[in-house]
Formats: sequence, C-alpha cells, structure tokens
Amino acid sequence: MDILQTDIKFVPGVGPKKAEILNKEIDVFTLGDLLRWYPYRYVDRSRMYYVHEIDGSMPFIQLKGKIMSFETFGEGRKKRLVAHFTDGTGFIDLVWFQGLKYIENKYKLNQEYIVFGKPTLFNNRWNIAHPEIDPYLSEADRPEGLMAMYNTTEKMKNHFLHSKAIHQIMGNAFAMIHDRLPETLSPDVLQAAHLMPYHDAIENIHFPKNPVLLRDAEYRLKFEELFYIQLNIVRYAADRKAKLNRFVFRKVGKHFNTFYEKHLPFPLTNAQKKVIKEIRKDTATGKQMNRLLQGDVGSGKTLVALLCMLIAIDNGFQACLMAPTEILALQHFGTFSQLLADMDVKVALLTGSTRPKEREKIHADLLSGDIDILIGTHALIEDVVQFRNLGFVVIDEQHRFGVAQRAKLWTKNEHPPHVLVMTATPIPRTLAMTVYGDLDVSIIDELPPGRKPVKTLHRFDKNRGQLYQFIRQQIQSGRQIYIVYPLIEESEKLDLKNLEEGYEHICQVFPEFTVCKMHGRMKPAEKDEVMRRFVANEVQIMVSTTVIEVGVNVPNASVMVIESAQRFGLSQLHQLRGRVGRGADQSYCILITPYELSADTRKRMEIMTESNDGFVIAEADLKLRGPGDLEGTQQSGIPFSLKIADLVRDSSILYRAREIAEKIIQHDPKLEAPDHQILRQQLSRLSGNRYDWGRIG
Repeated sequence: MDILQTDIKFVPGVGPKKAEILNKEIDVFTLGDLLRWYPYRYVDRSRMYYVHEIDGSMPFIQLKGKIMSFETFGEGRKKRLVAHFTDGTGFIDLVWFQGLKYIENKYKLNQEYIVFGKPTLFNNRWNIAHPEIDPYLSEADRPEGLMAMYNTTEKMKNHFLHSKAIHQIMGNAFAMIHDRLPETLSPDVLQAAHLMPYHDAIENIHFPKNPVLLRDAEYRLKFEELFYIQLNIVRYAADRKAKLNRFVFRKVGKHFNTFYEKHLPFPLTNAQKKVIKEIRKDTATGKQMNRLLQGDVGSGKTLVALLCMLIAIDNGFQACLMAPTEILALQHFGTFSQLLADMDVKVALLTGSTRPKEREKIHADLLSGDIDILIGTHALIEDVVQFRNLGFVVIDEQHRFGVAQRAKLWTKNEHPPHVLVMTATPIPRTLAMTVYGDLDVSIIDELPPGRKPVKTLHRFDKNRGQLYQFIRQQIQSGRQIYIVYPLIEESEKLDLKNLEEGYEHICQVFPEFTVCKMHGRMKPAEKDEVMRRFVANEVQIMVSTTVIEVGVNVPNASVMVIESAQRFGLSQLHQLRGRVGRGADQSYCILITPYELSADTRKRMEIMTESNDGFVIAEADLKLRGPGDLEGTQQSGIPFSLKIADLVRDSSILYRAREIAEKIIQHDPKLEAPDHQILRQQLSRLSGNRYDWGRIG
C-alpha cells in the first residue's frame, strides 16, 4: 500500500481523538494530507537573543538563562504562575495559565534553560506566555537552524495540537517513510523548470537544512500547484478547439455595414475595432469561439457585442444576450431597440415578469426565426425557450452566473453557439489565466471620445456641510446624485436601518429636491419604477444600497457619494464609481469615511483617488486582499485549493508554469507519451474526476 494513504490516526502522536480534530479542522485524513499542511513561516533557532535586546518587532525569540523565582497571582480560574527569568542583561516574566503545579515541579531555580516564545509587553514588563523550555547543558544542546511554524485553529490548540506538536507529528510521519517519496512531475518538466525532486522538497519544506534548500523547496512546491492548474486549463482549451467544429460566419453583410455606416452613435475607438477583428477572426474559422471581453464601465462593450450579433444575423443566425438582472436586461433592450430603430432587425425581451401571452408569442417567433436578437435574464435558459438557429451568445457580467447556467445555453442548438462573455470587473492577468484560462481574452482599454475621467475625492464624515453645499450646486446646474450605503449580509438589518435613516436625513437636508430610495428587498416592479423616475429626471437624489452597482446607465447622474467607503473592497468601489461619468460633463465620486482608518483602508482610499484604471485597481485589490474565494472559482471546476502558492506574489512562477504546460500540450495534447502518464494520473487525482466544466466557457 502507498505509505501516503496511511490513515492519520496511525501516525505516532496522533491517535483516534486527535485524528478526528485534524479531519474536521484542517481536512487532514492521511499521511499525504499531513505532508501538504505546509508551514506558514520559519524561526531561526540557531540565534540566541539577550533580554536587553527585546523590542516590539520580534515575533519569536530564544533566550539562555535561569529562573530566579516563581510567583502565583489571582484565584480560581484566573490563577496564573509567573517565573522571573534572567540572562544577566535583564529580567523577563514567563507566564502560565494552565498546568501550574506541573510546571513548578518540573523547572528548578538557578538551572540554565533555553526559553523560546513570543515576547509581549504587559504593564511595562516583557513576558512570554506558555514558553517552550529545554535544559541547557552544553553547546550541543542548542536547537539547530530553521524551525517550521504551523497554522493551527483554536480547537486544535485546546487539544494540544499547537505548532510545536504538529512539528513533532511531522517528524514522526517522516520516520515512517522508508523509501523516497514517488515523483509527481515528469522528467521533462523537472528539467525545464530546474526543480528539486519531490521527496527533497517535502523534507526541506518541513525540516529545512538551510535557507537555500528551503527556497528551492518552496519554489518546487509552488510551481507544481500552479503547473497542474495551468495544465488542466491548457488541455481543456486545446481539446475543445480540436473537437468542436462550429458555425462559420463567412461574411460581413448588409446589417453590419448599414449599421456601421449610418447608425453608429459615435466613432469606434481603436480598442473596440481591435476586439471586433479578434471576434471576426474567431467566428470565421469554424472553431467555436469562447472569448472573455474585459472593459471598464462605459468603455463600449455593449456596442461591440451588438456589432458582432449583426454579423451573426448576416450569416443567417440568431443571437441572444443574457443579463443578471431585470433592470439591466431592460436597459440593454432599450439601448438595442433605439440603435436598431430604422433597421429590419427584430429585438425581443424575455424576463421573469414577461406576461404569459407575450411569452407564447416570443417562443413562437424564436422558433420561426422572426426574432433576430433575444435579450433576457435567467429566463433565457429555461427549456421551453427554443431558437430556430442560435449562433451567437453574449453573457453580461459573467461572474453573476454559475457554470451550469451558462452550459444550458450551449444546448440551444445542435452545435454550441459562439460565446462572448463580458465583464466590467477588471480581472488581473494572473487571475484571468487561472480562473478563465480556457477563454481567449480581449480587452477594451480606452474610453470613447468626449468622456472625462471621474474625479475621486476622499472626505471625512465630520465635514458634511461642504459636501451638501456641493451637491446642491450640482443639482441646481441640472445634475443628479447617487448616495450609496453599504449592505453586508451579516448586518443586513442594521444596514437597512442606516439606509432608512440616511434617506430621512437627506430628505430633511434637501427639502427642495425629490429624493428616492432603492434596495434589494424591494419588489422588481418597485425597483423598475424608482429607476424609471430617476432616468426620467423626476428624482434628483437616489439613496441606495449597492443594487445599482451593475450596468445602470443614467448619463445625467454626475455625483456618486459612497457612505462608509471603508467597508467596500477596491473593485466594488471602482464598479460603483462607474455609475457616473457616462455623460460629457465632469463627474465626481466622493468617498466618505470616519477619520480613524487602518493603514490598509487608507491605502485603498489613496489608490481610488489616484487611479481610474480598472486593471491597476484590480491588481492592487488582489495584493491587498489576497485571492480569497476568487470570483467564480468555486464554479470553474479547477482543483483550486492553493496550499502554498499565492497568485499575487508568485505571478512569475505562474507565467513559467503556463509556458511549460503549453509546450507539453502542443507536443502531446492527450498526454499519451509514457513519460506523461504521471501528469495524467496527477490531473485526475487533483480534479477528482469532476464533470468536464472546462468545456463550458
């Protein structure tokens, strides 16, 4: 039997009770799982400190000295034992809250000990709580080199599974391994990336002999994690391109040309032209297109989508656009109907609130081919919705849809249609390569002419007088205002109360203007009515939660005030800011926060006021927050639990892993070469033979 499959309870020092804790708390079931519980940092145990050197910046220290006396303080459960320890340069207190009798009997006064732990300052005295103590007899007793530190949960600590215990259990696990651990990468990968063998990497990650070997071990294990994710994606993409022969759009015909020459609302930017060329090239090849179109709010993605739909219509196909909300679907329908008013292109709208009679007519017209473009919400993917010949699908704000929902659109024709996925949430390159790695990526990175960048200002909530004066001036010159409050699930009741209070406060401050409110608890019809009044400029100020985040287009709204901006992430702030700046006038985004802010939050506010570039902001957001649960990754089907690699810090390793994965798939698309058997086995082990999501854009 493979030693790595050994049940964790059989590793010395674990046993059934602790095994249960490890199962539940950190998903460790086997010896192999344990070896993949990597340390989060290392402490240099070869270095001895002196008490007089201690300062607040030291995470862990090691001292050599003697216990001069013991003292107990407090009663009952609050009782604690303090040992006064000195190395001749000063005193430090060693403190215990548990096992006091045992400690007092175990350690003798005036004997030399090595003490290891984390120093903290309490009542102006340095102390170490629950230190590790070893007798010091000679130089040979000094612990050597780098010691691994492991993350543990409260529950683990309560069952004596703290970092030191995990370290000992790791040592016991290693003692059970008599042969070298089998290699997990093929020889060509090891050579191309200059990697150390797997066995050495695992040994040196837990018990590093020196910093150089530790660095090599980290590189090897990070590379492997990122490599398998990339190999998985690259193989899917190659497989899909090889298998799926698709509809060919042979020509650009009269619909496209008429619209381009006579109905374009403004000249296309070079970025828009470039994207249309990329899509045109994809759809003309006979391979199925799966493309992600990224572009900041207001960069003209919808126009690109419409032009490409007209190419589909010119080739005898129908097109559809799926939006995440009714408001957004309605808005797209309005935009398309207006732009195509003088052309013989039939556009229809299908949402949850479409009446049964209209639905029947839409279903019939889709089947007969009378409808050219269908715009809608999730209602589009219902089984009853059948097209005569669907050839082009546009999905707006893709992260709002699950993979399985998108997959349903594939079944609307005998061959899957071409798919264009649009998002205004800029995705940093490392993420795009990982989460949407099987989609080709297009980017619109310039704004249409005449659009001025939004000015972003950071103001503290004490200085509201000036802000209200500014809002009044803006409304008097004909503009409209958004005031947005945070809405976080956990504190939803409290947040809605803040919104209600905010709404009443704004009504009192601006009695001369019409104020409306909007939040997610309202019925769709109520929201639509509020939105209609705002778009028609019957209302000057909208007080809202983040429901206005995606896609709502009101060119006349020029000021976005974001209350408690410290509670929003960078990407969300950037999305909200994109609601203004859609007309030719100068627009403003004002971030309101309390004066007391953490360093991280201050940094976020700085980034927002300095940059309007969504990609700069997305990269900064990723650096500040870390990848967390990446948008959509839980749906993307990649075996995405990174145990040691970090998408932000390890981007250069990621790019190298991608390059090597691409070369391998180029020469051996199905991984059939004898040397590549190991890659196939690892891939199927990692993905747990899940459903083939990679085939679904």
